[in-house]
Amino acid sequence: MTQPPTGVRRSYGVKAAPYGFLLPAAVLFALFFALPIGYAIWLSFHRIEVKGLGLGKGAKTEVWAGLANYTAALTDSELGHSALRILGYGSIVVPVMLGLALLFALLLDSEQVRARSFARLAIFLPYAVPGVIAALLWGFLYLPDVSPFHHLLKTLGLPQPDLMDGGPLYLAMSNIAVWGGTGFNMIVIYTSLRSLPVEVYEAARLDGCSQLQIALRIKIPMVAPSLVLTFFFSIIATLQVFNEPTTLRPLTNGIPTTWSPLMKVYNDAFVGGNIHAASATAVVLALATFMLSFALLKVSNRRTKQGATR
Repeated sequence: MTQPPTGVRRSYGVKAAPYGFLLPAAVLFALFFALPIGYAIWLSFHRIEVKGLGLGKGAKTEVWAGLANYTAALTDSELGHSALRILGYGSIVVPVMLGLALLFALLLDSEQVRARSFARLAIFLPYAVPGVIAALLWGFLYLPDVSPFHHLLKTLGLPQPDLMDGGPLYLAMSNIAVWGGTGFNMIVIYTSLRSLPVEVYEAARLDGCSQLQIALRIKIPMVAPSLVLTFFFSIIATLQVFNEPTTLRPLTNGIPTTWSPLMKVYNDAFVGGNIHAASATAVVLALATFMLSFALLKVSNRRTKQGATR
């Protein structure tokens, strides 16, 4: 039997090498990402049918439900209320967090700032604190009985607001998200600022521009892609909020079990035992997140192209 030329074998091995390197990542992606998503979609189209009292073997069977779970999810008033809560929560978190991140990034990029490395680390450090620990930390600072701030206000004879109930609850949870997420967004924007050419700043100074004018007319427009990126990250993180309200819930009666959409999914799946309805709700949330991100990205790209053609 004739053997193929050595050059052919070597050429085939070189062409197949990239696929071999990608194979472990592809297998992990399929097992831990694609397969769970597919299973969740499959569950969302089924339901449990109970026969009789639901006792004994075969009394509960999984049957095809069609779009019934999706219809129930879209008409669920609790899911609508949780979406409205997240809308109010996000209207506070996103602009405040990105505004502070941009401000800190511009200040750190200034030549007049001292101890820049320490300030950058101090601003970024809260992001390294796990969300559950951060929620517990701030939760006990909010509680009137143990909070040193409440004790100080009481000593001074000032009113002591209850941040764990009513409208102030949104501010309390927003503060936790802003405290933990500002550092990450600041690093993204600051890295983009450091990559800008120095010649642009020097030319602006020769033209008589002040530091404020350079920041408003040069730095912010040139880091617009980073601002868009951090905006998308913040929107997705807001839609997926779960740790803060779940951790704070044992400390107050003002947070229901369905405060956020993900809490609603968790409550349906692991408290109510209806994993099929929870899967349908999760798919609806995933599609809503994707559609919102896609729409915002299209609008952002359109404005970027319009600005480039001017």
